[in-house]
Amino acid sequence: MMRPGLTFKLSILLACIGVVASGATGYYAYRANRTMLVNEAEQSLLTSTELLSQRFSVALGDVSQDALVLATLPSAASVAQSDDGSGANDARERLATVFASVMANHPEYLQVRLIARQRYGLELIRFDRDAQSAVRVAAKGLQEKGQFAYVFDTLALPPRGIYVSPITVNHEHGAHSAEGRPTLRLATPVVAANGNATGVLVIDVDLASLLKLLQVGLPRGYEVYLANEWGDFLMHPDASQTFGFDRGRRILMQDNFPTTKPLFEQSKNRVSMNGLLQPHEAAGYVYAFIRRPFGVADGNRFIVLGIAKPLSDVLAGATLLGNSIVRMVLVSSVLAFLLAILFARALTQPLQMLAHAATHFFADHTMGALPLKRTDEIGVLARCFDRMRREIRSQLDVLHSKQHELVHLASHDALTGLPNRLLFTQKLETAVSEAAASGEQLAVLFVDLDRFKQINDQYGHAVGDRVLASVARRIQLVLSDGDMVARLGGDEFIVLLRGTRSTDAGPAIAGDIIRALNDRLLIDGQSMLVGASIGISHYPADGTSAAALLLNADAAMYAAKSGETASWLHYQDLLAARRRQTVAEGDAGERTDDANDDRLSRGSGNAGAVM
Repeated sequence: MMRPGLTFKLSILLACIGVVASGATGYYAYRANRTMLVNEAEQSLLTSTELLSQRFSVALGDVSQDALVLATLPSAASVAQSDDGSGANDARERLATVFASVMANHPEYLQVRLIARQRYGLELIRFDRDAQSAVRVAAKGLQEKGQFAYVFDTLALPPRGIYVSPITVNHEHGAHSAEGRPTLRLATPVVAANGNATGVLVIDVDLASLLKLLQVGLPRGYEVYLANEWGDFLMHPDASQTFGFDRGRRILMQDNFPTTKPLFEQSKNRVSMNGLLQPHEAAGYVYAFIRRPFGVADGNRFIVLGIAKPLSDVLAGATLLGNSIVRMVLVSSVLAFLLAILFARALTQPLQMLAHAATHFFADHTMGALPLKRTDEIGVLARCFDRMRREIRSQLDVLHSKQHELVHLASHDALTGLPNRLLFTQKLETAVSEAAASGEQLAVLFVDLDRFKQINDQYGHAVGDRVLASVARRIQLVLSDGDMVARLGGDEFIVLLRGTRSTDAGPAIAGDIIRALNDRLLIDGQSMLVGASIGISHYPADGTSAAALLLNADAAMYAAKSGETASWLHYQDLLAARRRQTVAEGDAGERTDDANDDRLSRGSGNAGAVM
């Protein structure tokens, strides 16, 4: 007979062990995944920040080159060294035309000026940015700028020297759109034939426009920070935090982000932080900052550039994993309680359990606990049976795991990871059924690689496999989230488009795929061109079943491949071409029949004449 309370105690104990074990494992996996994602995000941000800083340096180099080109023009020296600042009218007008062209081609340039050394640094030629156009300032609007550092410091430079100003807010009056904008000035001396500096060529650059150009290619949601060597914010997602020194108060990066202090102390070149480990300093974000030299080459001036990414975007995958772990723990807890109850009840019926387990070995209800602590023959048998049961259960678990892997491999291509023909056919049949009910349109694109066989024969199957994997990635990059691409086998791929995107299957999407596959691949140092031909069929115009859509898309693909110019072809275009060919052949046949009838009639007339 069962002892009072024993079943309940054993059930609770064993269930708690199972819940704690599964919960601890799930929590550890969740935390480890979060840490790994944040570390990867920090490294990625540091790389992006380094790239952005390099772009900034390259951009400054481009501005410097523009300044040197303008300063070394013969007309620039001619205008700058004239006594009255006018120079030859032709030279002055030619130089003004060049200034206007530079302003038109560089929307980030706020001002381009030629300033004389004499006459207190009088501006000789000046173009200002007004809205989106460049405005030449009339002679009466030209000002004396000899008192500004970008004039007298530049005049002290050697030929082809570059002056880079601190980044400040432009407060020079009459500067059109440049006034009140964050500005960076680059200047170079204008040198006469005798080697003396006769003037200064100055280019004012809009910092916001320059950084906006440099940020092209950064993912959406990133925030950019910029500070000078003292830590003053020059760029911040909150505009009120920038250029505090211009409004009489200092807003410093090292005060907002204490982790960046080593950058300004020049003891480190890069730092990163995240809201996971530093929730007070980096709440909700992952940050990366780097220090980069700026301006003169003596090492005393630098900028600090930073990029931030929302922590929620970084941990999106961890959140999904956490939800899965919670569900797994709940299911494990329920199973733990059930198994614990069965184990406890089995203790009261050892002989019956052993007999039943022996005759129903693979039944679930026989997998409860056995009387392992008994010292008699039943205990020995129970222990032997338990070892055998555990081994088989372990093998079954391995078998189930392998079965899941086989299920995935059965529906996906092992080389590219794309769905295979079986899974794509199932998805297409489902899409056709849904489209029949909703009136939605579908498009099927049959993609066949043009030169894959030559690549396979020339470089071997290993390179061919890598080419197929690269082709799969390129096709996926062209498609949207709602589209589906699969590998049918060999060098054939198939794409399913749904809804309004199916109407763009021709010149838009098929063209994008062909252009992507026409870009050369670099595999093991070997440059190779793949190319592709695409056939397109539409539901319901080209078929109302999955088999018909695939067959017609395949036919269109072969017609596109056999054509002289087209790389993609609609099935309807193929049918139209066939109809035109049939009509042409029919017309030719009718002309042949008419000619035969005419010859017969002439023959009959001649016979009558003889008779």
